Amino acid sequence: LKVVDQKEQNELKFSAKISPQDNQNAEKELMRQLSKPDFAKMDIFGQFNLGFIIAGLDKDIFIIDQHATDEKYNFERLQESTVISSQPMVTPQHLELTAVNENILMENLDVFLKNGFKFQIDESAAATQRVKLSHLPISKNWSFGKPDIDELIFMLSESAEGSVLRPSRVRAMFASRACRSSYMIGTSLSKVEMRRLVDHMGQIEQPWNCPHGRPTIRHLVNSSLLD
Repeated sequence: LKVVDQKEQNELKFSAKISPQDNQNAEKELMRQLSKPDFAKMDIFGQFNLGFIIAGLDKDIFIIDQHATDEKYNFERLQESTVISSQPMVTPQHLELTAVNENILMENLDVFLKNGFKFQIDESAAATQRVKLSHLPISKNWSFGKPDIDELIFMLSESAEGSVLRPSRVRAMFASRACRSSYMIGTSLSKVEMRRLVDHMGQIEQPWNCPHGRPTIRHLVNSSLLD
């Protein structure tokens, strides 16, 4: 490493260390310094230890976790596009909802349908008695019910219009699916596969962490510091 003068020091964009204690600062730096188009501009240098991609943008060199970044891309695709299958209940179930929550549900039936919930609606019934749950989401090894409906109603009351909303159990299910379908650590990648994974990072909403919280990318070094 060479001695860096003040001018070069001021030009350095990244200072956070690769350390669990510095994860928050590292993520903030990445969010501040990298834009979505930057990922497509990165040079792919190669694969390290059958688990990480080494990439560069201008003088900055980055290390990318191949499993974590592929998992996050697959997770966001599932979040965005999946309509969960549903199965009919033997007997439709009355939901004990307040009038306000009942109205929120009735005004957002498409959100519930995407998450696998279907309802019978009786517009002529009294408030709080207009909705019956008729279908539940169906997925192997996962069960859903009234708590997920309550969570969705709360999310609808707090979120901006147009947000993709999934209850926490659905997100956990998607995270599990995304993990199983992603490149694993120990898998050798071609240059084309590495290029595709890095490009995908610029195509998703939040590329910095996998669904389980593991970092996807960290800054390694600025090449101007290397002699």
